[in-house]
Amino acid sequence: MENLEDLPINLPVPEDDGACDHLLNLSLPSFQLLATSGELVDLSSLDSVVIYIYPKTGRPDKSQPTGWEQIPGARGCTPQSCSFRNHYNELKALGTEVFGLSVQSQQYQIEAKTRLHLPFELVSDENLQLIRALNLPTFRVEGVILAKRVTLIANRGLITKVFYPVFPPDRNADQVIDYLQTKMA
Repeated sequence: MENLEDLPINLPVPEDDGACDHLLNLSLPSFQLLATSGELVDLSSLDSVVIYIYPKTGRPDKSQPTGWEQIPGARGCTPQSCSFRNHYNELKALGTEVFGLSVQSQQYQIEAKTRLHLPFELVSDENLQLIRALNLPTFRVEGVILAKRVTLIANRGLITKVFYPVFPPDRNADQVIDYLQTKMA
């Protein structure tokens, strides 16, 4: 059984295809999305928020789709989540909240949040509300539409920073912290 918290070597690097060029200075739409806590969250209403959007977390008891590691940017959702977990206190000290978002159901996300000991909420965009409203890049695997990996920083609903493509995913939290510290200096 593979360790989902480690990134394999030689993962294909995703290229910037311009699919997120329109996001900077865009307002987050006001949607109530279901969080792992069972509460509905409107990400546009938060003062300062980091939203890392990822395709899907793996589970140790389930196989990944065929060819998953060959899809640029697909593999690495668990290491990315663990990185945000490991840097959560630093991010909170910088005055921001953290949310992970995927198209996976709340039940699936609850399992990941519990197993990975995440101190922040994961949010389900199972109906692709936010993904479609922001025209975020997606890809299809085994008939399922998944979001490409994107990280947004928003202040009072306005997107002020976009990380895309995100690679390597396990360094994304470090990139966010560097950006926030530079912005505050």
